Amino acid sequence: MDIFERLARKLDELPQGFPHTESGVELRILRHIFDEEDAAMALKLTPRFETAEDIARRLEQPVAETRTRLDEMAIKGQIGSFKMGGHQMYRLMPFVIGIYEQQRQSRLTHELVHLFEEYLPVLSQVAGGHPPHVARVIPAHGAISPELVLLPHEDIRQIIDRAKSFRVQDCICRREQALLGKQCHHATKTCLQFSMEADAYAYFKLDGDIITREEALKIAIEAENEGLVHTTHNVKDLPAGFLCNCCSCCCGLIRSLKEYHSPFVLAKSNYVAHIDPDSCQACGVCRDERCPMDAIEEGEGVYQVIDNRCIGCGVCVITCPGEAIALVARSEADRDLIAQDMQDWGQKKLER
Repeated sequence: MDIFERLARKLDELPQGFPHTESGVELRILRHIFDEEDAAMALKLTPRFETAEDIARRLEQPVAETRTRLDEMAIKGQIGSFKMGGHQMYRLMPFVIGIYEQQRQSRLTHELVHLFEEYLPVLSQVAGGHPPHVARVIPAHGAISPELVLLPHEDIRQIIDRAKSFRVQDCICRREQALLGKQCHHATKTCLQFSMEADAYAYFKLDGDIITREEALKIAIEAENEGLVHTTHNVKDLPAGFLCNCCSCCCGLIRSLKEYHSPFVLAKSNYVAHIDPDSCQACGVCRDERCPMDAIEEGEGVYQVIDNRCIGCGVCVITCPGEAIALVARSEADRDLIAQDMQDWGQKKLER
């Protein structure tokens, strides 16, 4: 078994999975992202966070040499590196959400995106084929009425208010589709990262920009006004994470849900859109321009929501000229499971 087959097996042991294919496309992806030396080092890491000192001690290698190597691999998006408890930590990342999303700038090539598109149908069935969901929807803040009381993990403003560090990068999905010749009309620089650690993104000079809390909130609000869907990890407690702003034409999560029928890729929010038939002007904006899930249909002179298709993103609410659409709370029986934290999520995912 060569080094890339061994790495593929190790990635497949993670909760997110990295399934084998008859074509071997997953191995071609790894050979594109890693050379043999980097793949060998990745095999020595674990999904647990460790400092460079911890890893050097475990591998019986010099600390300075180990740190340099880890930093080089983190810059190439081959492994994860995050600031935790004031220390820079390193770990083996899953392929998604993880290694692939970090292949930005010159590393996201025409060859790699074609390989990913070939692999996505198989990967989607594994990652999104069983609970819990990989990611979840956060309702648009502009769609929240005073009657709705959101928990902290459901509120984009509360998440941003609690965080201490922010970075914005280009959307990997829109960059991928552009390389495939499918140019999206939505804004590109919308992928937000956040951390509860101060100066969390100062260690590496990566692509994207370190921004303020106010700038992060502005990007999020502009994104939902544009009709983009807020998504994040499907957990309640996040010391660090992402806040994606997704479109239905490019987003791998929404595409996997719609095109590849992977029901556990994206959890709907705890809310569902409702159209008041007395206020509906039957203009069709909600169905034709806003809904990313084709969850709105025309009835007898009015429009109505298909509840089991609605993901509760709320982007239809914001632009309704008759203010006929509102988000209402789902019943407890209709709510998707949200894990407490990433450890809880991983344990539940591995029960597959």
